[in-house]
Amino acid sequence: MRPLRLHPRLAKRSRRGFRGFPAATVAYYGPDDARASKVVVTIVPARQAEPTDQTSFTSDASDVREDPFVGEKVMAFVERHEALSVVVAEEILGCPHEEGTDYPAGGTCPACPFWAERDRWAATKDRLDAARGELLSRAVAEVTAEAEAVEGEKVEKREKGEKE
Repeated sequence: MRPLRLHPRLAKRSRRGFRGFPAATVAYYGPDDARASKVVVTIVPARQAEPTDQTSFTSDASDVREDPFVGEKVMAFVERHEALSVVVAEEILGCPHEEGTDYPAGGTCPACPFWAERDRWAATKDRLDAARGELLSRAVAEVTAEAEAVEGEKVEKREKGEKE
């Protein structure tokens, strides 16, 4: 299986990591876990705020993750809302059809039997747990480095005070 090629500017913005709000989230949906036929882009204006704007783009012919035209539309939406951060889901999150709109609420999508018995959040949960561990490790390392720097400054001040 060949690696996916996201739109270059979208891939670059997502690799930068969190840079503040407003933030854009990009989520992919498809009939199975191999092809994304829908992308949903949501703007979150501030921490703990409800999303303010959302749009979606679909394609029956191609994988929207690799479609340059769809990528340009996604980037135009992100830039129009001046998003500082862009978070892109690494995997397809589920069926592109909407429960209660495209099929009855509480049921399974008849067009996407692949998702009927799957926990579509399992991979995301595993990745989030790994990310939490990594973030905790980074935070501990930063606090340790900051404490060592402060201690080093104190030592330097004491040494200068003794020499003067």
